Amino acid sequence: MKRRPRRTLPAALTALVLLAACVLLAVVAIQLIIGQSPLITYRSVTDTLHSTHWNDTIVLIAGGTLVLLGLLLLLAALLPGKPTVLPLTGDVDAGVARRSLRHTLQHTAASVDGVSRVKLKLGRRKIVARIRTHRTNTAGLTDAVRAALDQRLDQVAPLTRPAMKIKLRAARDTP
Repeated sequence: MKRRPRRTLPAALTALVLLAACVLLAVVAIQLIIGQSPLITYRSVTDTLHSTHWNDTIVLIAGGTLVLLGLLLLLAALLPGKPTVLPLTGDVDAGVARRSLRHTLQHTAASVDGVSRVKLKLGRRKIVARIRTHRTNTAGLTDAVRAALDQRLDQVAPLTRPAMKIKLRAARDTP
């Protein structure tokens, strides 16, 4: 079970552009039906297109922009994102949400004696825990945090166990 994130931002932007084009066409069609002068006339569009050449700067810029936008949308559709649900070991098809695992690990690291603040980043293959302490003697604190996180990961039992990196920042001595 590896639920992938939905590509909401590219899909929403594409939908908004298409919606704006459809609204513009609907407004012009309604104006023509009720007998008013349309916002954009067919004549002005054809005159502009007939007077524009393929090697004009505006055509090259617009074409390059559309190609780049199309490639970005294609990459957003094809490249996998971070899974939102991480699979767990066992016979049952079960998983844990990435956000829940991060919060659980962050609370576990914060519960270690001597830790005053924790920032935990859960990457694809690595956990980076930034630990702050007000102690001046930090001997063994990194090992205690690593042991607590390892124990919690053993309890949760994700299918792929991420590597762990712990960065400790101690209080400065004040003279």
